[in-house]
Amino acid sequence: MTIVVAYADTPPGHAAVTAAVAESREGETVVIVPAVRGERVPDVAELEGRWPELAGRVEVERGDLGDPSDTVIQVSQRLDARLVVLGLRARTPVGKLVFGSTAQRILLDATCPVLAVKPSVAAS
Repeated sequence: MTIVVAYADTPPGHAAVTAAVAESREGETVVIVPAVRGERVPDVAELEGRWPELAGRVEVERGDLGDPSDTVIQVSQRLDARLVVLGLRARTPVGKLVFGSTAQRILLDATCPVLAVKPSVAAS
C-alpha cells in the first residue's frame, strides 16, 4: 500500500509528512509529491534525515502535469494510494478566490480518502 503526501516546505507541509508517518503501516511506502509549482523538493536522504521513521520507504515523485493538485491526484491514482495527506494553511476568502486552492481541489477530486492536517500552533 502507499500513502501520498502533497508536500510543501512549510509548516503545513511538514505536518502532512508527520501525519503520513503516523498513519503509515510497517513497510508501507510514503510518496512525497510537490504541491507547489517550482518548489524544490528535498531528496530522499533529506527526508529520511528529517523523518527517520521513513528510512527505506520514502520516495519522491514528480508528475508531468503543470497543476500541483492534478499531479498529486494523478500520482495517487497511478499508485492506487490508500490515502492522500495534505497540510492546510489559513487563507482569506479573497485569497482563495484569487489564487484558488490546491488543497480544495485535492479534497474534491481525489479518488481515495484524504487526511487534511494543520500544523501545531508552536510550528506555525
